[in-house]
Amino acid sequence: MRFTLPENLPPLRLLLVWDNLAGHKTPEMVLWLCQHGIMPLYTPLSGSWLNLAEAIQRILKRRALDGQHPHSPAEIGVWFEQTAQSWNLQPTPFVGNGKRRQRRHGSRARQSSGGATAQTRRSLPRCSTNHKNTETRAK
Repeated sequence: MRFTLPENLPPLRLLLVWDNLAGHKTPEMVLWLCQHGIMPLYTPLSGSWLNLAEAIQRILKRRALDGQHPHSPAEIGVWFEQTAQSWNLQPTPFVGNGKRRQRRHGSRARQSSGGATAQTRRSLPRCSTNHKNTETRAK
């Protein structure tokens, strides 16, 4: 549903990254956000970058809140900011060749043929066809 934003909006205070749920895009919701200085940004469907964003969020949460018991949302925000600032002083890179990727590649190597397969660690002897048994069964 198309709608127009009012001309006089407050200064932008926050960018809100949201998924594409229908309730997040209603005119009432978007107008309320904009009137409070919040700009919604919607994640693309099937965005692979979202996995990285969630990984960073998980790390920040663990580092900021591990073993702590906040008493207010403001305290949580302060802890997250302090953790992010500290991490930025000595950032640790995300390695695309990590353990998960190595496991996936190892899994693909083991599944080299398509369809259902069975594999063994050592080769099995080939069965030889006994033509005499085949001839007697056919009769």
